[in-house]
Amino acid sequence: MQSRHKTAARLALMALLLTAAAVFAQGHVTTVEDSGFEKRTRPVVAFEHDAHNQKAEIYDCAVCHHVYENGEKREGRMSVGMECSECHLSENNRPMELTRAYHRMCKTCHLEKSAGPVQCAQCHSRQNAPAK
Repeated sequence: MQSRHKTAARLALMALLLTAAAVFAQGHVTTVEDSGFEKRTRPVVAFEHDAHNQKAEIYDCAVCHHVYENGEKREGRMSVGMECSECHLSENNRPMELTRAYHRMCKTCHLEKSAGPVQCAQCHSRQNAPAK
């Protein structure tokens, strides 16, 4: 019995460390990139993750890093550390294509809050794209 508690405690600690590492890594995000974008037709979107969230007053990671199961958003679960393409490009369950998923997430929020860019070139700007 005591062994089960130790195993559960170790698993909980590992999950906490992995989540903390993934959240910390988001602070260094400066562009919206995903390996699912094989061929780009527009410049990479410059995106200062922490500055954006602070300005937008987004404190719940699951607002953007959501998890859906059977078509329903799972409260209390988040996909921090995962690429959006891990869900939005899956072969068996393809709810929407990756580009549409990004546009739907970002533009919908910007329109709802009447804040932030909604035109293509406002996000996909060659001028604002980080140097590579």
